[in-house]
Amino acid sequence: MRLDNSFGMIFSEFATWSIIVVAATVLHNSGVKNINTAADAAKAIEPLVHSFPHAGFLSKLIFSIGIIGLGMLAIPVLSGSAAYSVANAFNWKASLNLKFNKAKGFYIIIIAATLVGLLLNFIGVNPVKALVYAAVLNGVAAVPLLYLILKISSDENIMGEFKSKTISKTILWITFIAMGAAAVAMFYTIFN
Repeated sequence: MRLDNSFGMIFSEFATWSIIVVAATVLHNSGVKNINTAADAAKAIEPLVHSFPHAGFLSKLIFSIGIIGLGMLAIPVLSGSAAYSVANAFNWKASLNLKFNKAKGFYIIIIAATLVGLLLNFIGVNPVKALVYAAVLNGVAAVPLLYLILKISSDENIMGEFKSKTISKTILWITFIAMGAAAVAMFYTIFN
């Protein structure tokens, strides 16, 4: 399982940074400042393939393949993470190695999380705005969670021999301060 996690994290981070770099480069050079739909995002790829025949179709095809690939990577991870979290909170059996009848709650959460994501497409939720709101919520929620992680990981009574070392604590403090400052700046710009 550890090797699977490592490969999954490496590929997801590679995909994330690839998207950020390509999107920033292409969108900045094209002067695109606002993407409201998946079609807008696909159209933004056109400058990359403008010299190819059927550039419009090709950009939509590339975007579609990318979305499907990342969806196949992300959906199991996200629904599985939700299921493990809920199962641990309620002390349910939780393992993909167990049959459905041995871990019903766990598998029901996986199914429900996947169906909720699917349902959002059919009830008219704008996926681009939903991603932005989810990212903002994630960034704001991460600040107190980072502080809790810092306090718990630094406590020898809780962590014992696995207590955080100085380098880990330093990196965590820097991350906490940077994310906290970003959250405060965001709220300041919203309300002023």
